Amino acid sequence: MADDANRLYYSIMRTRFPISLYSTANPAHQEVFYTVPRAGHMIGGADHRIRREHFPGHELIYCLRGAGYARVAGATHRVGPGDLVWINCHRPHEHGAIRADPWEVYWVRVEGPRLDQMCTMLSADTNPVFPVAAPEPIFEELFRLLASDTPEAAPRVHAAVAQLLAQICCACQRTDTAAPVPAPLRRAVERMKLFYFEPHTVPELAALAGMSASHFSRVFKNAFGTSPIDWLRRERISQAKRRLGDTADPVQWIAQAVGYHDRFFFSKDFKKLTGLTPSEFRRREKI
Repeated sequence: MADDANRLYYSIMRTRFPISLYSTANPAHQEVFYTVPRAGHMIGGADHRIRREHFPGHELIYCLRGAGYARVAGATHRVGPGDLVWINCHRPHEHGAIRADPWEVYWVRVEGPRLDQMCTMLSADTNPVFPVAAPEPIFEELFRLLASDTPEAAPRVHAAVAQLLAQICCACQRTDTAAPVPAPLRRAVERMKLFYFEPHTVPELAALAGMSASHFSRVFKNAFGTSPIDWLRRERISQAKRRLGDTADPVQWIAQAVGYHDRFFFSKDFKKLTGLTPSEFRRREKI
């Protein structure tokens, strides 16, 4: 009798779509905007499962209630209320409902420039679940825009997707499982920001944070998306930009003032990060 009751229960719990939207983007918009070819509101049933080897775009799935899972890169990740899942559809993936408590979700499939790079930067290819605070209004705005299909919809869709991606980036920076206490990391950053002109090494910065050098580097990259030394380089170049734009100091003086003891290495590094030599940057900013 119990087996019969379970079969009846799960046969009733079928997947439903209160909102199901399709859109076909203008090719000119696809060159510059994030576009959303598919979006909707789904109340998942026990039968809900999607498994693909390859598919266009990236899917952003927000769990409203219930539970689901996402399987990427050979690992399965549980998804609960308040979690947003980033699925890179270009790679093998699977996602669906937890049979005992099927999820209800908002979702959008997004296409656009640099999504693959952002997905990699956030490690979503291997860790696709992000706790995001109350993104429902963004999804609902996207649904409204896709349904209206007015002339201003394309840039507004782009802006809404960008806002959603920004929330994911912020969530990624707030949730570093390797470093539950962020304060020690801030001490090292403050040190580099105040004394950017001094030489710093990863072991010295790690000691400020009370971590090993390797652990400090992992925590730092997860928080800032770059290594500590690369962060310091960019801080030095930012300080150099200010001096080049606001003073008439010679380039060699500025190089030394921001921590470069070799003017030619400074010029090479400056151009690598800005696309301009220091002198070219100064001429452009003085116009």
